[in-house]
Amino acid sequence: MASYSLEIKRSAAKEISDLRKADCQRIVAKIQLLARNPRPNGCEKLSGAEKYRIRQGDYRILYEIDDSTKLVTIVKVGNRREVYR
Repeated sequence: MASYSLEIKRSAAKEISDLRKADCQRIVAKIQLLARNPRPNGCEKLSGAEKYRIRQGDYRILYEIDDSTKLVTIVKVGNRREVYR
């Protein structure tokens, strides 16, 4: 399987940087794994949008996949209570 490029939107990068250090490290590690496998076990396609989500503890990582350009774009990172709003 070919490797994908990762892109993090500026707003998502700010959301990641606002997290506690331990949570931030776990989320960054999970995002890096998306470059090798953008559809890992446990990911779900969101209804109504061409976005996917993966879970990391109480946090959710929302992202888009462009298979033609091999690009994964991180759109939003947040607590599970607030991320879908």
